[in-house]
Amino acid sequence: MEDQQIDHSRRRFLVAATSVIGAGGLSAAAVPFIGSMNPSAAVAAAAAPVEVDVSKIEPGALITVLWRGRPVWVLHRTAEQIARLHDPALLTQLRDPDSREPQQFSQTVANGHRSLEPEYLVVVTICTHLGCVPTYRPYMQPADLGPDWHGGFYCPCHGSRYDLAGRVFKFMPAPLNLPIPPYYFMNPNRIRIGETDQGTERNWSPKVW
Repeated sequence: MEDQQIDHSRRRFLVAATSVIGAGGLSAAAVPFIGSMNPSAAVAAAAAPVEVDVSKIEPGALITVLWRGRPVWVLHRTAEQIARLHDPALLTQLRDPDSREPQQFSQTVANGHRSLEPEYLVVVTICTHLGCVPTYRPYMQPADLGPDWHGGFYCPCHGSRYDLAGRVFKFMPAPLNLPIPPYYFMNPNRIRIGETDQGTERNWSPKVW
């Protein structure tokens, strides 16, 4: 009987020890597996907010930055360009002049200039038709765009036209305005693209881009 008790005790010990080792091995195997589900450094970096010093952008000029792997223009609009955005003759030509479609991150930028400050437009420059990148055409009445052109963005792929707030014209292949991504002013000279000042909207997406 004593020998049987020793055998039973030894068996329980071996079973318990094996279970502990097995659980430890499973945990060790799970660590790299769980780690593999985390986004890569490149993906995380591509989605990270981007900071831009707008004080270095001359009036009428723009710069391009990348956010989520997409080109984003920061345009420093002139007083004349801002005034054109409110021209009644222009508004009648636009498909969505009041930005009713969800192509901007907040109602705070669903205004006549589609921006937090009239001087600076922050816009994802991907045509909402088939994903081409439009060109910046600020000069009025160029020969190839005709006498009705008063400055804006032109997609060379299929001819879609947008005004200087990224609002698409009527009867164009593109169905929607250019997207306005989340951003905020860190100070008067610096903006952060990719989130709001509350740290929200990092996962924002428009209806089309």
